[in-house]
Amino acid sequence: MIASVTVCLDRCQGYTRTSLHSALARVIPRLGALNLSLGSRVLLKPNLISASAPSLACTHAAFVAAVAAWFLDHGCRVSIGDSPAFGSAVSVAERQGIAWEVRGMDVQVVEFTSVVRRRLPSGISVGVAAEALDCDLLVNLPKVKAHDQMYVSMAVKNIFGIVTGVRKSWFHMRYGDSHLEFARIILELQGLLPGNIALADGIEVMHRHGPMRGDSLFLGCLAGSRSSVALDTAMLALLELKAEMSPLWCAARELDLPGTQLSGIDFPLLTPADFSGSGFMAPEILSPVRFRPLRYVFNSLKRVVLGLCRG
Repeated sequence: MIASVTVCLDRCQGYTRTSLHSALARVIPRLGALNLSLGSRVLLKPNLISASAPSLACTHAAFVAAVAAWFLDHGCRVSIGDSPAFGSAVSVAERQGIAWEVRGMDVQVVEFTSVVRRRLPSGISVGVAAEALDCDLLVNLPKVKAHDQMYVSMAVKNIFGIVTGVRKSWFHMRYGDSHLEFARIILELQGLLPGNIALADGIEVMHRHGPMRGDSLFLGCLAGSRSSVALDTAMLALLELKAEMSPLWCAARELDLPGTQLSGIDFPLLTPADFSGSGFMAPEILSPVRFRPLRYVFNSLKRVVLGLCRG
């Protein structure tokens, strides 16, 4: 018999410190032993898409700070890192209010600048951030939102952020002809990670469109799991979406990954049905994954200019 995968779904009524700390105190202990010790290095990987993005497009600053506080209270050394689509992690953290929320905490925002080459099971060589691999526990902090190219962006999609800099745009160009092929690459990135868990910011979410320009919807959900695939499967059911519309879920099912079936998921707190009627809407028709050549050139030049400005 295949062991079930745990996904913890809980209500969180807002981004107040009390609400977040209470929900995290219920969710994290139910994910199983994290094998943390005094001084364990924990990297929080939020969705920091861009400094110019609306706050709804990024993991909420108070959510990131509350997770940081939980691990600090348990004796860990905590850092926050990502490779935004544009700009630096530090500039996005400042613009999105994360730097302000963690002021006074012993927390450092790190840039994903050290590149290591890894070969995926498909044989593709990829440059990923050494900072994302060099930790004892990576805590994936996705923002739940609609995505015009991938239907929804949640835990699995957020790991694409360990691919550094312009390499993300190159992957869109090189492997973007097929939604399913692009999804398989993102799924293969999961195997490169150290020990990891996912805690999803599903409190105020972006729906109808995304990942940058969508509409706000209050969902009031905080979700956690040791499996990003299972968390996404649970959230697709919670949002009452058609799983087969998600290229990431379809690729995970084809690869026969654990967590793609609700029957194999254990819900120790709330179930997806407890959130029924949210009204969440995702794109009915997916946009191409592959960037147009002019967009690829523009994005590459924009990165160069931003890098020179930081220098």
